[in-house]
Amino acid sequence: MSDTSTVPARPRAAILFILITVLLDMLSFGIVIPVLPKLVEEFLSGDTAEAAVIYGLMGTAWALMQFICAPIQGALSDRFGRRPVVLLSNLGLGLDYIVMALAPNVLWLIIGRTISGIASSSFSTAGAYIADVTPVEERAAAYGKIGMVFGLGFVFGPALGGWLGSFDPRLPFWGAAALSLLNAGYGFFVLPESLPPQSRMAFGWRRANPVGALVLLRSHHELFGLAAVAFLGYLAHAVLPSTSVLYMGYRYGWGTASVGLMMAGVGVAAMIVQGGLIRPITARFGERATLLAGSLSGAAGFFTYGVATEGWIFCLGIPIMAFWGLSGPATQALMSRRVRLSEQGQLQGAIASINGVAGLLGPTLFTEVFASFIGPGAAGHLPGAPFLLASLLLVSAAAIAWRTTDPSRQLPRYRN
Repeated sequence: MSDTSTVPARPRAAILFILITVLLDMLSFGIVIPVLPKLVEEFLSGDTAEAAVIYGLMGTAWALMQFICAPIQGALSDRFGRRPVVLLSNLGLGLDYIVMALAPNVLWLIIGRTISGIASSSFSTAGAYIADVTPVEERAAAYGKIGMVFGLGFVFGPALGGWLGSFDPRLPFWGAAALSLLNAGYGFFVLPESLPPQSRMAFGWRRANPVGALVLLRSHHELFGLAAVAFLGYLAHAVLPSTSVLYMGYRYGWGTASVGLMMAGVGVAAMIVQGGLIRPITARFGERATLLAGSLSGAAGFFTYGVATEGWIFCLGIPIMAFWGLSGPATQALMSRRVRLSEQGQLQGAIASINGVAGLLGPTLFTEVFASFIGPGAAGHLPGAPFLLASLLLVSAAAIAWRTTDPSRQLPRYRN
Protein backbone atom coordinates (compact mmCIF):
# COMPACT_ATOMS: atom_id res chain seq x y z
CA MET A 1 0.00 0.00 0.00
CA SER A 2 1.55 3.28 -1.09
CA ASP A 3 1.43 6.45 0.97
CA THR A 4 -0.98 9.24 0.24
CA SER A 5 0.15 12.81 0.78
CA THR A 6 1.63 13.56 4.18
CA VAL A 7 -0.08 15.99 6.52
CA PRO A 8 2.29 17.91 8.81
CA ALA A 9 0.83 21.19 7.54
CA ARG A 10 -2.76 20.17 8.38
CA PRO A 11 -2.63 18.80 11.94
CA ARG A 12 -6.30 19.36 12.74
CA ALA A 13 -7.51 17.43 9.72
CA ALA A 14 -4.95 14.70 10.36
CA ILE A 15 -6.06 14.32 13.98
CA LEU A 16 -9.69 14.11 12.86
CA PHE A 17 -8.79 11.27 10.48
CA ILE A 18 -7.01 9.29 13.17
CA LEU A 19 -9.73 9.93 15.76
CA ILE A 20 -12.38 8.49 13.44
CA THR A 21 -10.13 5.50 12.80
CA VAL A 22 -9.67 4.91 16.54
CA LEU A 23 -13.40 5.39 17.15
CA LEU A 24 -14.30 2.67 14.66
CA ASP A 25 -11.63 0.41 16.18
CA MET A 26 -12.99 1.02 19.67
CA LEU A 27 -16.56 0.37 18.61
CA SER A 28 -15.56 -2.99 17.16
CA PHE A 29 -13.55 -3.81 20.30
CA GLY A 30 -16.27 -2.68 22.70
CA ILE A 31 -19.05 -4.64 21.03
CA VAL A 32 -17.59 -8.00 22.10
CA ILE A 33 -16.75 -7.05 25.71
CA PRO A 34 -20.15 -7.91 27.27
CA VAL A 35 -20.47 -11.25 25.47
CA LEU A 36 -17.00 -12.81 25.29
CA PRO A 37 -16.73 -13.78 29.00
CA LYS A 38 -20.30 -15.09 28.93
CA LEU A 39 -19.58 -17.14 25.81
CA VAL A 40 -16.60 -18.70 27.58
CA GLU A 41 -18.83 -19.40 30.57
CA GLU A 42 -21.41 -21.11 28.33
CA PHE A 43 -18.73 -23.35 26.79
CA LEU A 44 -17.76 -24.34 30.36
CA SER A 45 -21.33 -25.17 31.44
CA GLY A 46 -21.77 -22.08 33.58
CA ASP A 47 -18.75 -22.49 35.88
CA THR A 48 -17.91 -18.85 36.73
CA ALA A 49 -14.66 -19.55 38.58
CA GLU A 50 -13.29 -21.74 35.77
CA ALA A 51 -14.48 -19.23 33.17
CA ALA A 52 -12.56 -16.49 35.01
CA VAL A 53 -9.36 -18.53 34.84
CA ILE A 54 -9.78 -19.37 31.13
CA TYR A 55 -10.70 -15.79 30.29
CA GLY A 56 -7.59 -14.65 32.11
CA LEU A 57 -5.47 -17.04 30.03
CA MET A 58 -7.05 -15.61 26.88
CA GLY A 59 -6.02 -12.15 28.00
CA THR A 60 -2.51 -13.42 28.63
CA ALA A 61 -2.28 -14.85 25.10
CA TRP A 62 -3.44 -11.50 23.68
CA ALA A 63 -0.87 -9.61 25.72
CA LEU A 64 1.97 -11.97 24.76
CA MET A 65 1.34 -11.28 21.10
CA GLN A 66 1.22 -7.54 21.82
CA PHE A 67 4.53 -7.76 23.66
CA ILE A 68 6.20 -9.55 20.75
CA CYS A 69 4.57 -7.80 17.80
CA ALA A 70 3.96 -4.20 18.92
CA PRO A 71 7.64 -3.18 18.74
CA ILE A 72 7.87 -4.72 15.27
CA GLN A 73 4.84 -2.73 14.16
CA GLY A 74 6.22 0.45 15.73
CA ALA A 75 9.56 0.01 13.93
CA LEU A 76 7.74 -0.74 10.66
CA SER A 77 5.73 2.47 11.06
CA ASP A 78 8.98 4.41 11.57
CA ARG A 79 10.28 2.89 8.34
CA PHE A 80 7.22 2.75 6.04
CA GLY A 81 4.86 5.26 7.68
CA ARG A 82 1.84 4.99 9.98
CA ARG A 83 -0.82 4.54 7.29
CA PRO A 84 0.03 1.02 6.04
CA VAL A 85 0.39 -0.28 9.60
CA VAL A 86 -3.04 1.06 10.57
CA LEU A 87 -4.72 -0.39 7.46
CA LEU A 88 -3.20 -3.86 7.83
CA SER A 89 -4.14 -3.85 11.51
CA ASN A 90 -7.78 -3.13 10.77
CA LEU A 91 -7.93 -5.75 8.04
CA GLY A 92 -6.42 -8.36 10.35
CA LEU A 93 -8.86 -7.53 13.15
CA GLY A 94 -11.83 -7.83 10.82
CA LEU A 95 -10.77 -11.32 9.75
CA ASP A 96 -10.08 -12.28 13.37
CA TYR A 97 -13.59 -11.34 14.52
CA ILE A 98 -14.99 -13.59 11.81
CA VAL A 99 -12.91 -16.47 13.20
CA MET A 100 -14.29 -15.79 16.68
CA ALA A 101 -17.86 -15.54 15.40
CA LEU A 102 -17.52 -19.06 13.98
CA ALA A 103 -15.62 -20.51 16.97
CA PRO A 104 -17.02 -23.97 17.91
CA ASN A 105 -15.27 -24.15 21.29
CA VAL A 106 -13.06 -22.33 23.79
CA LEU A 107 -9.87 -23.32 21.96
CA TRP A 108 -10.97 -21.41 18.86
CA LEU A 109 -11.79 -18.36 20.99
CA ILE A 110 -8.27 -18.49 22.41
CA ILE A 111 -6.86 -18.70 18.87
CA GLY A 112 -9.00 -15.71 17.91
CA ARG A 113 -7.74 -13.65 20.84
CA THR A 114 -4.17 -14.57 19.90
CA ILE A 115 -4.70 -13.34 16.33
CA SER A 116 -6.26 -10.18 17.76
CA GLY A 117 -3.12 -9.55 19.80
CA ILE A 118 -1.01 -9.79 16.65
CA ALA A 119 -3.26 -7.54 14.57
CA SER A 120 -4.31 -4.83 17.02
CA SER A 121 -1.56 -2.30 16.48
CA SER A 122 -3.60 0.71 15.46
CA PHE A 123 -4.02 2.04 19.00
CA SER A 124 -0.27 2.37 19.52
CA THR A 125 0.31 3.59 15.96
CA ALA A 126 -2.31 6.28 16.57
CA GLY A 127 -0.13 7.60 19.37
CA ALA A 128 2.82 7.93 17.01
CA TYR A 129 0.54 9.60 14.44
CA ILE A 130 -0.52 12.19 17.02
CA ALA A 131 3.12 12.90 17.90
CA ASP A 132 3.92 13.36 14.21
CA VAL A 133 1.39 16.15 13.65
CA THR A 134 0.98 17.85 17.04
CA PRO A 135 3.23 20.40 18.81
CA VAL A 136 4.60 19.12 22.10
CA GLU A 137 2.61 21.59 24.21
CA GLU A 138 -0.67 20.34 22.69
CA ARG A 139 -0.05 16.60 22.86
CA ALA A 140 -1.73 15.97 26.21
CA ALA A 141 -4.95 17.49 24.86
CA ALA A 142 -4.60 15.52 21.62
CA TYR A 143 -4.05 12.27 23.50
CA GLY A 144 -7.05 13.26 25.60
CA LYS A 145 -9.13 13.37 22.42
CA ILE A 146 -8.08 9.79 21.73
CA GLY A 147 -9.32 9.01 25.23
CA MET A 148 -12.57 10.77 24.39
CA VAL A 149 -13.20 8.58 21.36
CA PHE A 150 -12.32 5.58 23.52
CA GLY A 151 -15.13 6.81 25.75
CA LEU A 152 -17.47 7.10 22.79
CA GLY A 153 -16.54 3.55 21.86
CA PHE A 154 -17.43 2.41 25.36
CA VAL A 155 -20.70 4.33 25.23
CA PHE A 156 -21.95 2.71 22.05
CA GLY A 157 -19.82 -0.44 21.70
CA PRO A 158 -20.73 -2.38 24.88
CA ALA A 159 -24.32 -1.13 24.83
CA LEU A 160 -24.68 -2.30 21.21
CA GLY A 161 -22.87 -5.54 22.02
CA GLY A 162 -25.11 -6.21 24.99
CA TRP A 163 -28.19 -5.59 22.88
CA LEU A 164 -26.99 -7.77 20.00
CA GLY A 165 -25.85 -10.45 22.44
CA SER A 166 -29.36 -10.67 23.90
CA PHE A 167 -30.45 -12.05 20.51
CA ASP A 168 -27.43 -14.24 19.75
CA PRO A 169 -24.02 -14.31 21.54
CA ARG A 170 -22.30 -14.64 18.14
CA LEU A 171 -23.95 -11.59 16.57
CA PRO A 172 -21.66 -8.99 18.23
CA PHE A 173 -18.61 -10.66 16.66
CA TRP A 174 -20.10 -10.26 13.19
CA GLY A 175 -20.80 -6.61 14.00
CA ALA A 176 -17.21 -6.12 15.18
CA ALA A 177 -15.90 -7.71 11.98
CA ALA A 178 -18.02 -5.40 9.86
CA LEU A 179 -16.79 -2.30 11.71
CA SER A 180 -13.13 -3.31 11.46
CA LEU A 181 -13.38 -4.00 7.75
CA LEU A 182 -15.27 -0.73 7.28
CA ASN A 183 -12.46 1.00 9.16
CA ALA A 184 -9.87 -0.51 6.81
CA GLY A 185 -11.85 0.68 3.79
CA TYR A 186 -12.29 4.15 5.27
CA GLY A 187 -8.58 4.46 5.98
CA PHE A 188 -7.58 3.24 2.54
CA PHE A 189 -9.46 6.06 0.85
CA VAL A 190 -9.12 9.00 3.26
CA LEU A 191 -6.41 8.44 5.89
CA PRO A 192 -3.29 10.48 4.96
CA GLU A 193 0.25 9.57 5.92
CA SER A 194 1.70 11.53 8.86
CA LEU A 195 5.41 10.68 8.72
CA PRO A 196 7.28 12.31 5.82
CA PRO A 197 9.92 10.17 4.05
CA GLN A 198 12.80 12.37 5.20
CA SER A 199 11.89 11.71 8.86
CA ARG A 200 11.81 7.92 8.60
CA MET A 201 14.31 5.52 10.11
CA ALA A 202 15.70 2.30 8.67
CA PHE A 203 14.14 -0.87 10.02
CA GLY A 204 16.36 -2.98 12.25
CA TRP A 205 15.61 -6.07 14.31
CA ARG A 206 17.73 -4.68 17.15
CA ARG A 207 15.13 -1.93 17.61
CA ALA A 208 12.12 -4.02 16.62
CA ASN A 209 12.43 -6.82 19.18
CA PRO A 210 10.75 -6.27 22.57
CA VAL A 211 13.99 -6.04 24.53
CA GLY A 212 15.51 -3.58 22.05
CA ALA A 213 12.39 -1.41 22.13
CA LEU A 214 12.42 -1.32 25.92
CA VAL A 215 16.06 -0.18 25.92
CA LEU A 216 14.83 3.15 24.57
CA LEU A 217 12.99 3.70 27.83
CA ARG A 218 16.27 3.65 29.74
CA SER A 219 17.69 6.59 27.81
CA HIS A 220 17.30 8.75 30.93
CA HIS A 221 15.71 8.50 34.35
CA GLU A 222 12.56 10.50 33.58
CA LEU A 223 11.54 8.31 30.67
CA PHE A 224 12.22 5.16 32.66
CA GLY A 225 10.23 6.44 35.65
CA LEU A 226 7.30 7.42 33.46
CA ALA A 227 7.48 3.96 31.88
CA ALA A 228 7.10 2.47 35.38
CA VAL A 229 4.08 4.70 36.00
CA ALA A 230 2.56 3.59 32.69
CA PHE A 231 3.24 -0.07 33.52
CA LEU A 232 1.46 0.12 36.88
CA GLY A 233 -1.45 1.92 35.23
CA TYR A 234 -1.76 -0.73 32.52
CA LEU A 235 -1.50 -3.47 35.13
CA ALA A 236 -4.25 -1.91 37.22
CA HIS A 237 -6.43 -1.39 34.13
CA ALA A 238 -6.29 -5.13 33.38
CA VAL A 239 -8.75 -5.72 36.22
CA LEU A 240 -11.54 -4.09 34.19
CA PRO A 241 -11.70 -6.30 31.07
CA SER A 242 -10.60 -9.44 32.92
CA THR A 243 -12.97 -9.49 35.91
CA SER A 244 -15.57 -6.70 35.79
CA VAL A 245 -18.18 -8.56 33.71
CA LEU A 246 -17.90 -11.68 35.85
CA TYR A 247 -17.77 -9.58 39.02
CA MET A 248 -20.93 -7.65 38.17
CA GLY A 249 -22.79 -10.83 37.35
CA TYR A 250 -21.58 -12.63 40.47
CA ARG A 251 -22.01 -9.86 43.03
CA TYR A 252 -24.97 -7.89 41.67
CA GLY A 253 -26.70 -10.42 39.40
CA TRP A 254 -26.48 -8.16 36.36
CA GLY A 255 -27.09 -9.66 32.91
CA THR A 256 -25.51 -8.86 29.56
CA ALA A 257 -27.69 -5.85 28.81
CA SER A 258 -27.15 -4.33 32.28
CA VAL A 259 -23.40 -4.77 32.03
CA GLY A 260 -23.42 -3.14 28.59
CA LEU A 261 -25.34 -0.13 29.91
CA MET A 262 -22.99 0.17 32.88
CA MET A 263 -19.97 0.20 30.57
CA ALA A 264 -21.73 2.81 28.47
CA GLY A 265 -21.99 4.96 31.61
CA VAL A 266 -18.27 4.48 32.23
CA GLY A 267 -17.64 5.58 28.66
CA VAL A 268 -19.74 8.74 29.00
CA ALA A 269 -17.86 9.77 32.14
CA ALA A 270 -14.47 9.10 30.53
CA MET A 271 -15.51 11.02 27.41
CA ILE A 272 -16.45 14.11 29.44
CA VAL A 273 -13.14 14.15 31.31
CA GLN A 274 -10.78 13.34 28.44
CA GLY A 275 -12.61 15.23 25.74
CA GLY A 276 -13.64 18.33 27.64
CA LEU A 277 -11.55 18.71 30.79
CA ILE A 278 -8.01 17.59 30.11
CA ARG A 279 -7.07 20.62 28.00
CA PRO A 280 -8.09 23.28 30.59
CA ILE A 281 -6.80 21.17 33.51
CA THR A 282 -3.42 20.60 31.86
CA ALA A 283 -3.16 24.25 30.83
CA ARG A 284 -3.99 25.42 34.37
CA PHE A 285 -2.04 22.93 36.49
CA GLY A 286 0.54 21.39 34.16
CA GLU A 287 1.12 17.79 33.07
CA ARG A 288 2.75 16.73 36.35
CA ALA A 289 -0.19 17.72 38.57
CA THR A 290 -2.61 16.30 36.03
CA LEU A 291 -0.82 12.95 36.09
CA LEU A 292 -0.80 12.81 39.90
CA ALA A 293 -4.47 13.79 40.23
CA GLY A 294 -5.50 11.24 37.64
CA SER A 295 -3.62 8.37 39.31
CA LEU A 296 -5.07 9.12 42.76
CA SER A 297 -8.58 9.44 41.31
CA GLY A 298 -8.20 6.01 39.73
CA ALA A 299 -7.07 4.57 43.05
CA ALA A 300 -10.13 6.04 44.79
CA GLY A 301 -12.44 4.73 42.06
CA PHE A 302 -11.08 1.19 42.23
CA PHE A 303 -11.38 1.26 46.03
CA THR A 304 -15.04 2.22 45.68
CA TYR A 305 -15.64 -0.62 43.22
CA GLY A 306 -13.97 -3.11 45.55
CA VAL A 307 -15.96 -2.26 48.68
CA ALA A 308 -19.32 -1.76 46.92
CA THR A 309 -21.76 -4.28 48.35
CA GLU A 310 -24.63 -2.98 46.21
CA GLY A 311 -24.82 -2.00 42.57
CA TRP A 312 -25.74 1.61 43.33
CA ILE A 313 -22.58 1.98 45.42
CA PHE A 314 -20.54 0.65 42.50
CA CYS A 315 -22.14 3.37 40.33
CA LEU A 316 -20.86 6.04 42.73
CA GLY A 317 -17.32 5.08 41.78
CA ILE A 318 -17.84 5.80 38.08
CA PRO A 319 -17.46 9.62 38.16
CA ILE A 320 -14.47 9.28 40.50
CA MET A 321 -12.85 6.70 38.22
CA ALA A 322 -13.47 8.93 35.20
CA PHE A 323 -10.76 11.34 36.39
CA TRP A 324 -8.22 8.54 36.09
CA GLY A 325 -8.46 9.41 32.40
CA LEU A 326 -6.31 12.48 33.11
CA SER A 327 -3.20 10.41 33.85
CA GLY A 328 -2.78 8.48 30.59
CA PRO A 329 -2.62 11.46 28.18
CA ALA A 330 -0.38 13.38 30.58
CA THR A 331 2.00 10.42 30.89
CA GLN A 332 2.12 9.85 27.15
CA ALA A 333 2.69 13.55 26.43
CA LEU A 334 5.56 13.68 28.92
CA MET A 335 7.15 10.57 27.38
CA SER A 336 6.79 11.83 23.79
CA ARG A 337 8.81 14.95 24.66
CA ARG A 338 11.83 12.81 25.46
CA VAL A 339 12.45 11.08 22.11
CA ARG A 340 13.13 12.28 18.58
CA LEU A 341 10.49 12.44 15.82
CA SER A 342 12.09 9.45 14.08
CA GLU A 343 11.78 7.45 17.32
CA GLN A 344 8.08 8.10 18.01
CA GLY A 345 7.04 4.78 16.46
CA GLN A 346 9.66 2.95 18.50
CA LEU A 347 8.43 4.75 21.63
CA GLN A 348 4.84 3.74 20.94
CA GLY A 349 6.00 0.18 20.31
CA ALA A 350 7.84 0.24 23.62
CA ILE A 351 4.74 1.61 25.38
CA ALA A 352 2.69 -1.15 23.77
CA SER A 353 5.28 -3.66 25.00
CA ILE A 354 4.83 -2.31 28.52
CA ASN A 355 1.11 -2.78 28.03
CA GLY A 356 1.84 -6.28 26.78
CA VAL A 357 3.90 -7.17 29.85
CA ALA A 358 1.14 -5.83 32.08
CA GLY A 359 -1.36 -7.76 29.99
CA LEU A 360 0.65 -10.94 30.44
CA LEU A 361 0.52 -10.57 34.21
CA GLY A 362 -2.74 -8.71 34.80
CA PRO A 363 -5.52 -10.95 33.48
CA THR A 364 -4.19 -14.05 35.19
CA LEU A 365 -3.33 -12.11 38.36
CA PHE A 366 -6.75 -10.53 38.78
CA THR A 367 -8.84 -13.50 37.69
CA GLU A 368 -6.87 -15.78 40.02
CA VAL A 369 -7.39 -13.32 42.86
CA PHE A 370 -11.10 -13.16 42.03
CA ALA A 371 -11.42 -16.94 41.84
CA SER A 372 -9.43 -17.36 45.07
CA PHE A 373 -11.79 -15.11 47.01
CA ILE A 374 -15.05 -16.57 45.68
CA GLY A 375 -14.13 -20.25 45.23
CA PRO A 376 -15.14 -23.06 47.60
CA GLY A 377 -11.72 -23.11 49.25
CA ALA A 378 -11.47 -19.34 49.79
CA ALA A 379 -9.90 -18.24 53.08
CA GLY A 380 -12.29 -15.29 53.13
CA HIS A 381 -15.14 -14.15 50.89
CA LEU A 382 -14.01 -10.87 49.33
CA PRO A 383 -15.23 -10.53 45.71
CA GLY A 384 -13.84 -7.00 45.44
CA ALA A 385 -10.25 -8.07 46.16
CA PRO A 386 -9.07 -7.56 42.54
CA PHE A 387 -10.23 -3.92 42.57
CA LEU A 388 -8.58 -3.26 45.93
CA LEU A 389 -5.32 -4.60 44.51
CA ALA A 390 -5.68 -2.30 41.49
CA SER A 391 -6.20 0.65 43.85
CA LEU A 392 -2.94 -0.14 45.63
CA LEU A 393 -1.08 -0.29 42.29
CA LEU A 394 -2.25 3.21 41.36
CA VAL A 395 -1.21 4.62 44.71
CA SER A 396 2.26 3.21 43.98
CA ALA A 397 2.18 4.76 40.48
CA ALA A 398 1.36 8.17 41.98
CA ALA A 399 4.32 7.89 44.36
CA ILE A 400 6.71 7.07 41.50
CA ALA A 401 5.30 9.88 39.36
CA TRP A 402 5.77 12.36 42.20
CA ARG A 403 9.48 11.57 42.42
CA THR A 404 10.17 11.07 38.70
CA THR A 405 8.63 14.37 37.62
CA ASP A 406 10.21 16.43 40.38
CA PRO A 407 11.13 19.73 38.63
CA SER A 408 14.56 19.76 40.30
CA ARG A 409 15.46 16.53 38.50
CA GLN A 410 14.31 17.49 34.98
CA LEU A 411 16.57 16.89 31.98
CA PRO A 412 16.51 18.62 28.55
CA ARG A 413 13.61 17.63 26.27
CA TYR A 414 13.25 17.30 22.51
CA ARG A 415 11.15 20.01 20.88
CA ASN A 416 9.55 17.81 18.21
